[in-house]
Amino acid sequence: MAGRRRKNPDHPSVTGPDALPGNEGLLPADFELADLYGAHGSDAEEDLDDLSVMVPPVRLLPEAELAVAALAVPLIERAVRLARWSAPTRPVDELGDLLDEDRETAARFLGLAPAEGEVSEEAVLEAMRVWSLASDLELVLVAHDEAGHRAAGPSSELAPVEAGDPEAVLELWLAAADLIAELAVEIEPLDAEPDAGERADDERAEELLAQYEEVQEEAAELLDEALQVLYEATAFAEPGQETVPLGVLAALLVVPEGEEPDEEMLGDITDVMVALDPMLADLAEIGLLEYQPIDPELFDEEEAGGEQAAAQDPERVLDEAEAARFGLVKLTPLGQYGIRQWLLDEGYEAPLIGELATGDAAELLQGIAEAANVLPEQEIRVWLADREPLTAARELLDAARGEDRTAPLRRMLAQLALAELGEAAEPAAREVLEDAELGGGARAWLVSRGATDVPAPNRSMVLWTTVDTFAAQLLDSEGDAEVLRELISGMPVTDNPASFFGELWRVEHPYTAQVLEAVGELHLDRQVAKEARKAAFKARSRQ
Repeated sequence: MAGRRRKNPDHPSVTGPDALPGNEGLLPADFELADLYGAHGSDAEEDLDDLSVMVPPVRLLPEAELAVAALAVPLIERAVRLARWSAPTRPVDELGDLLDEDRETAARFLGLAPAEGEVSEEAVLEAMRVWSLASDLELVLVAHDEAGHRAAGPSSELAPVEAGDPEAVLELWLAAADLIAELAVEIEPLDAEPDAGERADDERAEELLAQYEEVQEEAAELLDEALQVLYEATAFAEPGQETVPLGVLAALLVVPEGEEPDEEMLGDITDVMVALDPMLADLAEIGLLEYQPIDPELFDEEEAGGEQAAAQDPERVLDEAEAARFGLVKLTPLGQYGIRQWLLDEGYEAPLIGELATGDAAELLQGIAEAANVLPEQEIRVWLADREPLTAARELLDAARGEDRTAPLRRMLAQLALAELGEAAEPAAREVLEDAELGGGARAWLVSRGATDVPAPNRSMVLWTTVDTFAAQLLDSEGDAEVLRELISGMPVTDNPASFFGELWRVEHPYTAQVLEAVGELHLDRQVAKEARKAAFKARSRQ
């Protein structure tokens, strides 16, 4: 699978330039200003897209629950039962397949055919498919019986699976999912028939093989990208909102971010929907996702093409039943587990929610501040879950102190944690009102909650907190110039910017110069930008 670069929509995180491989631990102070706010040339942007692969954190079910779900998948359940049915051995042919006399018996055993009477060809084919899966998963092994004939029977892998051992079951399910995913992308090329007499057989065979491999590669890439989008949708969606219309999924794969689909794109969206439809149906069989396929009658209706275009038209509102006819897909907890394992196997970081919430307050804030990909609110909620609120607030505020490179972001994260705690954190916030590093933020947080008895901060605290707040936002901006420009436009510059920046450049803060440089580059008011650049020069000279 291939990871996709996505901007984290949650609250503060450190990504952007600091998240690039080889830049571990580097923060904005270590970069040129252009690198900080994303003023790269096109080549640099392409390199950033190639390197900054972000996979969102997810919350998985416990492995014991996932194992129960895996054993309940009909295809897995049948493979396990058929493997046990083969005990002690069943005769097989040179390919390891059941002999004719056992094929109908297997179909009846699996409930695919009635106990008596005729067994349909479809039932036999399905039984053979289950037997093939059991063989591929090594639940049954081919050996020789006492008479020296080829036979197959249960392997040692079967017992722990039948016993429900989570590790064994999930390993089996992942192997099955791998097999089904490989089969799902085996699409025949359009040009499958050789042109008689035009070329030598071997030359034509090579051409068809190359065409076949190209089609498989394209299908595999499309499926990988679709599964990645579903993984992200599950990570970011509210509970109960994880289902994605197939047309929306296809549009996410076709339409560049921030653009509206044109006529050509609408055609491509339909093509992607049709291509994904059978592949997603295959993966639904292994329990990786829930899928309602495209209604086949759509292709037989006179106005099917118009309806498909309308389904992708943002101006058209379809009712629930009508929309469902174009396909609905939802990643299951098993699918979430499986895709994460595939990502890990390919070397991507695929974090779990709560991984950073296992230590003390200092480890929590520092871990979030340094993480390349994190959902801060989720980590904070996990950390707060079993802690006494007031004690937790005091620990978080204490951990937010410091003048190191991540300190501004830690302080912003601490305020985020206070917001989660609410009223219970107020005593802790009041205790630090006179603290030079924490007082300004604590005052702002209390006032935002409606407190009217908060003493006004002195001028030096106001200026220091201004720099600290914008430094935290620089750290959290992910190099997005538009985000930074919007933040900077809200800076409390007075009618006399020369006076304001004349004070600000003197603030003793590690990020004073970086903040002033960002204001100088991005503020839309030319006079404000000019004074900020002059102040930045003075701050740099002092350093």
